[in-house]
Amino acid sequence: MCGRFTQRKDPKKLAAYYGVEDPYVVASPRFNISPQQMIQAVTSDRQIVELKWGLIPSWAKDPKIANNLINARAETLQEKPSFRTALAKRRCLIPADGWYEWKKESDGKQPYFFHRRDDGLFSFAGLWESWKSPEGETIQTCTIITTEPNELTGQYHHRMPAILKRSDEALWLDSMARVSDLVQLLAPCSADELEVYAVSRAVNSPGRDEAALIEQVE
Repeated sequence: MCGRFTQRKDPKKLAAYYGVEDPYVVASPRFNISPQQMIQAVTSDRQIVELKWGLIPSWAKDPKIANNLINARAETLQEKPSFRTALAKRRCLIPADGWYEWKKESDGKQPYFFHRRDDGLFSFAGLWESWKSPEGETIQTCTIITTEPNELTGQYHHRMPAILKRSDEALWLDSMARVSDLVQLLAPCSADELEVYAVSRAVNSPGRDEAALIEQVE
């Protein structure tokens, strides 16, 4: 799964990477993004928008369903009512530059930080929805798609986020793309592109969000 990740890059770098002229500007880099927090995403109109992490389908009666929909399995997207419509009509890119996974060890669960070897930006494949509460409030939410792990990530968890190839990002956002072609993009990325190391257990607290969280520990 993907339950915590980072968005550390400067808004100008995000804008340049995605070809966006007027990016959504955040106050500071994010080092420990947790479910139910607001995150940046790129929609099909090439805008950087703010979405709440945890999908609420448009037909949902209870917004608490979002707690169970922070991730969506690539293998069952076309079958699940929660994701079918969004897969066909509301796809997004979720900018990231790292994510955390936990591994059970003799003294408890140890967090590990995954990122590109060059520490560069990449895109999680995501879906988004717009939900209206009984009071009339509109909430836009998203989920991160996960896939089978590669040789590296499989040593730590049985799932990993679906990281799109740079050359596939435009197709993922293409409103005319066929779903059958899109699901083929959701394969695990190459293990050679990634690096992983242990980090402080301070990251276990969703209230912590500082650069020290991604520093390597013994």
